Amino acid sequence: MKFGGILGFDTGIMLAPMGVDIAGPELVAVNNYEVTVKAINDTRKLTNKPFGAGILLEFEQTNTIRAIFDQKLACLQVFWGDFPKEMVDEAHKYGVKVIHQVGSVKAAERAIAAGVDCIVAQGSEAGGHVAGTVSLTALVPRIVDAVGNRKIAVVAAGSIADPRGYVVALALGAQSVAVGTRFIATKEAYAHDYYKQQLLHYNEEQTDRTDLYERFNWKADVRCIRTPFYERWKGAPDFVQNDNYQPIVGKSIFFEKEAVLQRFSGQVMNRTTTGNLEDMVLYAEQGVGLVNDIVPAAEVVRRFVDGAKAIIQGPSKNYLPKPKKDNDHSEVCEQGKGEKEVEKECVETIHCE
Repeated sequence: MKFGGILGFDTGIMLAPMGVDIAGPELVAVNNYEVTVKAINDTRKLTNKPFGAGILLEFEQTNTIRAIFDQKLACLQVFWGDFPKEMVDEAHKYGVKVIHQVGSVKAAERAIAAGVDCIVAQGSEAGGHVAGTVSLTALVPRIVDAVGNRKIAVVAAGSIADPRGYVVALALGAQSVAVGTRFIATKEAYAHDYYKQQLLHYNEEQTDRTDLYERFNWKADVRCIRTPFYERWKGAPDFVQNDNYQPIVGKSIFFEKEAVLQRFSGQVMNRTTTGNLEDMVLYAEQGVGLVNDIVPAAEVVRRFVDGAKAIIQGPSKNYLPKPKKDNDHSEVCEQGKGEKEVEKECVETIHCE
C-alpha cells in the first residue's frame, strides 16, 4: 500500500470542509469576493504552505470561485452538485487543482469525465451534509475501480476518526482520508467549547441522519448527534422550518457581523455563539465514539500517521489514546458553577440514563 501525501501535500490527511467559522448554508452561500480574499489572506498569515478551500455548489458561488482562482489556491474542493469540464479547465489555467466530493458512483463518473484531480468518496456514515446512501467500505472500491489507471487520487471520507480507519481506507484503494469530526475536537478548531466537549460523550449509536435542520434554506440530509433537543423534534413535519416563525435560540458573529440563529438553524456554534446551546445542531459522524480528547490538530495528524505506520508494519495495541466509556458524561459542562448545579445541568443537557 502506498503511504504518504497526495496532490503535493506532506501527508495523506485532509481536513474535511466545514466552511469559514464552521459554516452553515447561509454563510457558505455568501458568495462575496472580498470576504473570500480576506479569509485566504488570514490563512496565509498563519502558514506558508499550500492550502485549499471548499464550496457547496448548491448555491451561487461565482464570486467565491473567482476569488479562489485569482488567489491561486492549491486546490478547490466542490460538493453537492456538478462542476463541468469547462470549470475544471479554468481552474487548471490558474494552477488550482479540483477535488470533487461525491456520494455515489454515478457522481464520481461525472467528476471523472470533467477531468478533476481528486475524488472524495463520502460514505453515508459521514457527519454534516451527506449526499449518498452507500457505506464507505462499499463505495470506495467502486469509485477506485471507476477511476482505473487515470491520474485521479481517491480520498475516503466518513467515520474515519483514528489510524485504523486510515489503514482501512488505504486497503480499500484510497490514497488519502478526509477527516472532519476528529478535527472539530482540537485546540485550533473555531467551534464552541461546548460543541467540542459534547463530542466526547456520544457514540456511533447516538447519531442520526435527518433533514430537520435548515429546511427553510436548503432541505438536505445531515448526520448529527441525537441530543435531547433533537430527540424531542426529530419527528417534526416538513412545515416545521427554521423560518422567522421560530424563536431565536442564539446569536453568533460571522465576519464581524452579528447573526441571529432561529430554532432548527443548521449553523454550528462557533466560539462567539451565545444562547441556548443545548438547542443547537451538533454535526458528527458515526466515528464520534472514537473521539476521546481535545488535542492540537498536529497531534491528530501525528496519531494518524504514526498509528497507520505501526499497523502496516505489524499489529500494535499501543498507538491509540485511552478509549472513553459509553455514556460517560463526567466532564464539567460549564466552569464556575457548583458541583451539584453542574451535575443537574449535565443530566438535563446530555440526557444521562
